[in-house]
Amino acid sequence: MPKITVSSDAQTVITTFETSPGQCQDLLDALQSAYAEFISKQPGFIAAALHVNDAQTRIANYSQWERRDDFLAMLRSGEMRERNRALNSFCRSFEPVLYDVAATF
Repeated sequence: MPKITVSSDAQTVITTFETSPGQCQDLLDALQSAYAEFISKQPGFIAAALHVNDAQTRIANYSQWERRDDFLAMLRSGEMRERNRALNSFCRSFEPVLYDVAATF
């Protein structure tokens, strides 16, 4: 389960993908496969969620990691670099951004 608290030491990563309605399901399938087969098994992984907008033109991915270095190690792995090339074929762009929780309500 995600730990969305200001006092959490977890590293939050929010990635947004720009896609098209015709590619959205393919991208979603590829992301689900990446999480089920690889990402969720990496050291430091806590939790993740995938969100699709109603127009099926954007996917937002929220993930949490025990440490920033855990996320970066996963991202730099050969398998994830290969998967990112495949993900890129289903979208116009994507960008992972690392965040700290500033406030919760």
